[in-house]
Amino acid sequence: MKTVVLGMSGGVDSAVSAWLLKQQGYDVIALFMHNWEETTDGCCTAEQDFEDVKRVSGKLGIPYYSVNFAKEYKERVFSYFLDEYSKGRTPNPDVLCNREIKFGPFLQYAKAMGADYIATGHYCGIRHDNGVHYLLKAKDQSKDQTYFLNQLSQEQLADVLFPLQSVDKSDVRKLADELELSNAKKKDSTGICFIGERNFRSFLQTYLPNQTGKIVDINGKEVGEHMGLMYYTLGQRRGLGLGGTKEGQGRWFVAEKDLINNRLIVSHGDESVLMSRSLTATNVNWIPSLPSANFTCTAKFRYRQSEQGVDVSVRQDGKADVIFHEKQRAVTPGQFVVFYRGDMCIGGGVIDTVFK
Repeated sequence: MKTVVLGMSGGVDSAVSAWLLKQQGYDVIALFMHNWEETTDGCCTAEQDFEDVKRVSGKLGIPYYSVNFAKEYKERVFSYFLDEYSKGRTPNPDVLCNREIKFGPFLQYAKAMGADYIATGHYCGIRHDNGVHYLLKAKDQSKDQTYFLNQLSQEQLADVLFPLQSVDKSDVRKLADELELSNAKKKDSTGICFIGERNFRSFLQTYLPNQTGKIVDINGKEVGEHMGLMYYTLGQRRGLGLGGTKEGQGRWFVAEKDLINNRLIVSHGDESVLMSRSLTATNVNWIPSLPSANFTCTAKFRYRQSEQGVDVSVRQDGKADVIFHEKQRAVTPGQFVVFYRGDMCIGGGVIDTVFK
C-alpha cells in the first residue's frame, strides 16, 4: 500500500481529500503545518485549526501530526511580502507560500516520514507523462487554484496527488456533511496565507513604518493625504477618505502610485487611466518547459479573472514581455501573470513593469 502524507489545514477541502485518498486505497497520514506564531492583534487560528484536524482525523481513522515551519515561512515568504510592500507593490504571498513551504520543507518532511506521495486540498489536477509533470485546471473552474501554483518546478510536482481535481466544491461540502465531519460547514479561509484575516493596515503597521504623503488628482491638484503607498492598490475605491465628487462623476479611485515623490494619484469618472497594453514579468517559471521564445497563449493577471489572449516573448535574461490582445484594467506590479494553454497551466512570473 502506498503512503500519502496529506497537508491537512483544518478546512473542509483537505478533510474530504483525506477521505477520497482512503477510498482510493492509500495509507493516509495527516500533517498540519504551523507556520505563523505571532499574535500581534490577537488573531491566530492555528490552535483551532489543529483541533479541527484532530477531530477529522479521528473520524476518518487516520494518524495526524503537526510540524512547525514558522522560521522558514518568515524567512522565505514573509520577508518577501514585507519587502514588496515597502516598495509600494502589491505582492501575492500565497504563490510563494506554495513554492517555498507547502512544496518545499513540507515535501521534504513528508518524504522523511516515508511518503510515496504528498497531497493537498488544492482545486487543480496533475498528469504524469513519460517523466514530465503537467499542472492541469480543476473540473470546478470557479475554484481552480492553478494560479497559485504557477511557480512549482518539475521536481516539486513529481510525487503529488490532487484529490479534488474532478470534484465540485458543492460536492465537497455535501460529502463532508454526509460523512458527518465536524468542519463540514466551516468557512473557507481567506486573507494572507497562514496569517489569515485581520485588520490589514494595523497588521502592516506592526512591521513597516508609515510614510504619509499627498493624494493628488491626475492634474496634480492636492485633494488629500494618504496613509502610506503600501496600503493602496490600483483601481481601489474604498478607504481613500475623499468622499464623493462635486462634479458627480463617480467615486475616486487609485490611478497610479508615484513612488519617487511618495504621491498617490487618483481620478474619477473615466477609467482609461487604469488601462494597459503590455507588461514585463520577472522570476518567470515554466511548467514543464518554455514552449518557445515567442508564442501566443492565454493569461490571468489576477486570480479572479477570465483568461485573456496574449503574445509572449521571452528574453535571454529570462524575463518575459507580454502584449495583451485587448487592453487590461488595473494590472498591478507585484502580482503574478499566469500563462495557460487549454486546460494546462504552463507557468507564470511576477508583474514587474506595466505599460499604458
